[in-house]
Amino acid sequence: MPQTSPKRIAVIASVYHYLSHAQHFSDRFLVGYPHRGRWHRPHMQVVSLYVDQKNAGDQSLDRAREFGFGVYPTIAEALRCGGDRLAVDAVLLIVEHGEYPNNEKNQKQYPRYEMFKACVEVFEKDGHAVPIYVDKNLSYSFPQGLEMVSDARRLGFPVLAGSSLPVTWRLPDLELPLGCRIEEALMVGVGGSDAMDYHALEAMQCMIERRGDGETGIKAVRMIEGEAVWEAGRQGDFSQELLIAALSRSDTPQGLTIRDGRTQDMVGNGELPRIVPHPAAYFIEHRDGLRTTLLMLNGAVGDYCFACRLKDNPTPQSTQFFLPPTPPVTYSACLVSKIEELIETGRSPIPVERTLTVCGILDYCLTSKTQGHVRIETPDHQVIYRAPSGSHHARD
Repeated sequence: MPQTSPKRIAVIASVYHYLSHAQHFSDRFLVGYPHRGRWHRPHMQVVSLYVDQKNAGDQSLDRAREFGFGVYPTIAEALRCGGDRLAVDAVLLIVEHGEYPNNEKNQKQYPRYEMFKACVEVFEKDGHAVPIYVDKNLSYSFPQGLEMVSDARRLGFPVLAGSSLPVTWRLPDLELPLGCRIEEALMVGVGGSDAMDYHALEAMQCMIERRGDGETGIKAVRMIEGEAVWEAGRQGDFSQELLIAALSRSDTPQGLTIRDGRTQDMVGNGELPRIVPHPAAYFIEHRDGLRTTLLMLNGAVGDYCFACRLKDNPTPQSTQFFLPPTPPVTYSACLVSKIEELIETGRSPIPVERTLTVCGILDYCLTSKTQGHVRIETPDHQVIYRAPSGSHHARD
């Protein structure tokens, strides 16, 4: 059987330096990555690169010389490889890191939307479209995210987007039954707003989308901070049992465990308010009546952990989304395998609506924050989709 030519990839990046997302993902297509107990080299070739900002640690020109691809001054030229027609089979849009302004919600205004639209313009002019991977969120703006998905549907090209957390390993290996009945869900995350809370929200979404007939859209959200979070817990606005179940999956408890090595029940011993000076809670009301909560607990743990209660099952279901250390950030290789599948098959293994759902949740939650932590109705958040039959998370 004749060997097929490798798929040609254009990388459109904000920056390309050590530990940037562009470096993580692009390098795996250049040299390969560990996958299912072996070293895997994708039958794909990076043929062009566009970098929006080049800093002192930029690696783009060195990588281009080493691997023989071109670095182009515009997105259109990168997609056409310097010619006059689209000359690639797929686009990696990796717009994470770099110096960009924040808006009034303190969201970093990464130009994912603008760069995506530049690709769409090439597709429209050249009469041909190819798959696009959009790293992490679609946009800081839900209306922009809606437009991006609409463009993909209009032109008929697949989009894979989102975080590595839904496809990394889980400790334990928890996959909720498709069509299950979830009564309540809670996620614990750590890190800064509009970056790490996005990861945590999408990790929770990949679990709860398996309920019933799938995601039904968002009715309303609210975000609160500080002492109000602990008071909400005392008032029963989120389940203490689920919080304990999620924290029990952490491998990085802080506070007394760090001080003298003791095991601890951080909820029962009252340790959380002492070690988490700036908690935040994201309350999400789904259109089918499900209520979910994200607690960002910087200072309590260093893991991302999930718990939920299923109907007719008194035992909470819980897991940790396992993140191997930096470098080499092996969990991103799990996502690269899904990008490969997108490029090879022309179909996204994971619905882009998952990322679009989280795009809207986070945008509206930050609106709640800026408007005094009020409840925000979300009548335009009517993203409806079904989960894939399998969770697509790493298992070996």
